[in-house]
Amino acid sequence: MARRRLRSSTVVLGGMGVLAATLTACSSEPDERCVDPVTYEVLPDYKCDGDSGSDGHSSSGRYYYGGRVGGGRAEGGSFDRTAVDSGGFGGSSSGGG
Repeated sequence: MARRRLRSSTVVLGGMGVLAATLTACSSEPDERCVDPVTYEVLPDYKCDGDSGSDGHSSSGRYYYGGRVGGGRAEGGSFDRTAVDSGGFGGSSSGGG
């Protein structure tokens, strides 16, 4: 039974993919999502883009930074971007609501 050897270029390319995924997951910018400031319901981005969206709907949301989404609602972040400490590479997001 012949053994199969991996070529070094295959290993290098696979390692680069893992590195890219890690760097993306640990970016220094907090997550940003459009959220209703009263109900914390996650909204489409156009609801946070100025006076009206491209389809004429008025904007009713504000950008919410960090945190997570559970059941269609944002939690654990903040409407104040400076209040969210992203921690940089290897860090974790935290903040107040």
